[in-house]
Amino acid sequence: MKKIIIASTSTLHNGGYLDYLLPTLKLHFEGVKNLLFVPYARPSGLTHSEYTEKVSETFAKININVKGIHEFQNAVEAIEKAEAIFIGGGNTFVLVNELYKNNVLDSIEEAVKKGTPYLGTSAGSNICGLTMGTTNDMPVTYPPSFRTLGLVSFNINPHYLDPDTNSTHMGETRETRIKEFHFYNPQPVLGLREGSWLEVKGNSIKLKGSLTARLFKRNEDTIEIETETELGDLK
Repeated sequence: MKKIIIASTSTLHNGGYLDYLLPTLKLHFEGVKNLLFVPYARPSGLTHSEYTEKVSETFAKININVKGIHEFQNAVEAIEKAEAIFIGGGNTFVLVNELYKNNVLDSIEEAVKKGTPYLGTSAGSNICGLTMGTTNDMPVTYPPSFRTLGLVSFNINPHYLDPDTNSTHMGETRETRIKEFHFYNPQPVLGLREGSWLEVKGNSIKLKGSLTARLFKRNEDTIEIETETELGDLK
């Protein structure tokens, strides 16, 4: 049975890394002693080791040891033996390129679908959708494919921002960009606001947190999704 947390962000304003999620993660990873971390997204140029150390410090608060996938000689074997997996934020293009380069995308998908607990934040959440086509990141590298884990039957837009009605900026809004995506792609897109997450248990997908989410469907009006809404049938 799938057991997944798909979080819009790792850090809220004036908060520490994963602080707002720790009570949820303590339950989500109950019984887990060792966590496999995938640092491939490399935010702000952190090395894999530096990023892993940052994650280790946070998970020590809930008595979970962390080891980075880069520390293993065989990445696929590390995934297959992992008690739980976490993929953090950074640049989605970099992340997906590294997943393909190291031949671990399919292994992660298979492990999580078989029940290995998974946490994704930001880029690590973006890849839970059918494709990475609704990322907010710049294409600093070129992955072989935009296909991602497909752990849910729609696409995800983490860090979703509503238009600022007081702004004089004339550029495209996040909503405009997602509608552009729908000109070429059929799948729904869920805009996750900061502090919101999806909890996946088997075939159930529920919106968690205190904020609504924004649901975009091709050729349909955009709607607000209330917290605790069941999204398991969304296609």
